Amino acid sequence: MQALETNRRALLLGLGAAALTTQALTASARTLPALPTANIGSDTAYWTAVRNLYAVTPDMVNLENGYWGIMAEPVKAEYKRLTDFVNFENTVYARTKIGKDLDDVRAPLAAFLGVAREEIALSRGATEALQALISGYNKLKPGDTVLYADLDYDSMQYAMNWLKGRRGVDVVKFAIPEPATRQAVLDAYDAALKANPKTRLLLLTHVSHRTGLMMPVKEIAAMAKARGADAILDAAHSWGQVDFQAKDLGVDFIGFNLHKWIGAPLGVGMLYINKERLADIDTYMADEDFKANDVRSRLHTGTVNFAAQLTVPTALALHQEIGPQAKEARYRHLRNYWVAKARELKGVEIQTPDDPSMVAGITSFVLTGKRTAAETNAIVAELRDKHKVMTVRRGGVAKGDTIRISPAPYIMEADLDRFIAALAVVSGNRAG
Repeated sequence: MQALETNRRALLLGLGAAALTTQALTASARTLPALPTANIGSDTAYWTAVRNLYAVTPDMVNLENGYWGIMAEPVKAEYKRLTDFVNFENTVYARTKIGKDLDDVRAPLAAFLGVAREEIALSRGATEALQALISGYNKLKPGDTVLYADLDYDSMQYAMNWLKGRRGVDVVKFAIPEPATRQAVLDAYDAALKANPKTRLLLLTHVSHRTGLMMPVKEIAAMAKARGADAILDAAHSWGQVDFQAKDLGVDFIGFNLHKWIGAPLGVGMLYINKERLADIDTYMADEDFKANDVRSRLHTGTVNFAAQLTVPTALALHQEIGPQAKEARYRHLRNYWVAKARELKGVEIQTPDDPSMVAGITSFVLTGKRTAAETNAIVAELRDKHKVMTVRRGGVAKGDTIRISPAPYIMEADLDRFIAALAVVSGNRAG
């Protein structure tokens, strides 16, 4: 019995430490050298130290890290420890203590996002969070219009389409211009809103999972608001890849992933609802576990992976220790490194603009004239099977499929050199 209480104290101490300020936490648990004062995105010594926090196969250069971000070894160790802890104490812990401990997980997340704990709820991913927001948005009436773009995530498009039968609205889809520029994107949203004056809900994606295009969210959300429309924001690929807080975006409803760019265990996400707008999202299927004025009543997931959610503060702490601005700079450096070399190859087209306000780490490419699913899948297969470089095809782009490159903290310049050498062969610029 004493051993049980000792383990529990260790857990609670860990959660309490994670809820402290970033400065106090990282100062007491730093595993990396001091952040570089210059050239932070390209400092080889620093990023080699970061790389050493990850255990990854040497058999493949993995440039498909947008699927999820693997756990660093310290996070993985904590996840394993908590898995053992949860199973050791089992339902005694789950029935008596887990509620408060999971509630405490919200504190460091809210502080980092710059919101109140009462404005966020944990989910199993951004998809679940966004489905709850879209399906629960209750200000629509028959005859209204809901609007989304070709670069929005498939599952979120499905949810918007579902609103036609659920709320009796018209659903309109439009295409983001290609090649994209900041002004062209703003003009496209402006034109879509003008063409559909009954629009009352706009699905907006911060960083596209298809091409990596980063939208000028604040301007688009303000544009929609001026026309009487709310925006629901998909931030699955932005938070952790880009350093920002919720207040920077001007959006009241946001879905996040924590297992992509924050590096938490698989199956953890989060939704945010501005506390002034909570009433505009229905309780989830008339949930009664939480009161109607509690944001957690807007999402009911049943039994979750307790250990995964309890590991979130450790993942967030490491993310903060590496440095949110440093990680953003690193992703941009890696992106620009390979893109500059790829542009020298004949027949390789980069789909994402170089404008730093429109791109972070994810970028996609195509080979000229090869944009069908079969053609892009063949390129992905050749890169993977012959050259040991992992990429992924992304469909759904209005002008044709594309191939996505998404980095990770463990990717080094030498990995990208291997990719470029392979791309030179696949594109016919060099003999294999």
